Amino acid sequence: QVRLVESGGGLVQAGDSLRLSCAASGRTFSTYAMGWFRQGPGKEREFVAAITQSGASTSYADSVKGRFTISREYAKNTVYLQMDSLKPEDTAVYYCAAENSFSSVVSGAAHYWGQGTQVTVSS
Repeated sequence: QVRLVESGGGLVQAGDSLRLSCAASGRTFSTYAMGWFRQGPGKEREFVAAITQSGASTSYADSVKGRFTISREYAKNTVYLQMDSLKPEDTAVYYCAAENSFSSVVSGAAHYWGQGTQVTVSS
């Protein structure tokens, strides 16, 4: 069982930066691939970024490549999403996900999900 708690969302202006955090419970953090998804108003949930158990590999949606960076800190059982050059279209509720399989995280088939944190980018 893994419990995920996101934090760090807020209201920012276009061009600003924000860092989201996702704290995972339990002692098995290193066995889970982690990912971030988002759901904008009136939109389907979409993949944003993912990172493997070792942290050696990452994957990003085309819409955020070069602007967002996913990373993980094992000592704190936390995964981060650094978001730079934010745009109004990045406005969404951002969710953290965890699964033993990296491909399952990327495809959205992760078993564990957080409750989400709101990010609003004003123009």
